[in-house]
Amino acid sequence: MNIPSELKYTKDHEWIKIDGDIATIGITDFAQGELGDIVYVEVETLDETLDAEEVFGTVEAVKTVSDLFLPLSGEIVEFNESLEDEPEKVNTDPYGDGWMIKVNISDASQIDSLLSAEDYKTLISG
Repeated sequence: MNIPSELKYTKDHEWIKIDGDIATIGITDFAQGELGDIVYVEVETLDETLDAEEVFGTVEAVKTVSDLFLPLSGEIVEFNESLEDEPEKVNTDPYGDGWMIKVNISDASQIDSLLSAEDYKTLISG
C-alpha cells in the first residue's frame, strides 16, 4: 500500500499536500481500495469557505457513497474537473491525477493536528 511520507493524513482517509497557503486534498490509496471502483466524484462547494471536518463533497463507488470531510478550514479554490469524466483516476492514481480539491488554508495551526505517514500507517493497520 502506498503512503507517501511527505503528505499529511486524516482519520477519515484523506491525504493533504501543503504548499504554502494551499492544500491539495484527495483520498488515500487505502480509502480507494476499500471503496472499490469509483464512478463519480461530486464537489459542490467550490469557492465556499468551510470549517475543518465539514463535508466538502462525496465520492460514489459501485456499492456505496461516502462523504468527503475537509481536513483544514479554508476556501475551496479549485476542483479537479478531470474527475467529472474520469473518476477512476482516484483508483489508479490517488496521490497524483486523482487529487480532488485545492484549499486556501485559513488556519495553518490546524496542520499540526493532521497525521504523519507513520501515524496513518498505524491507524489503518490497527
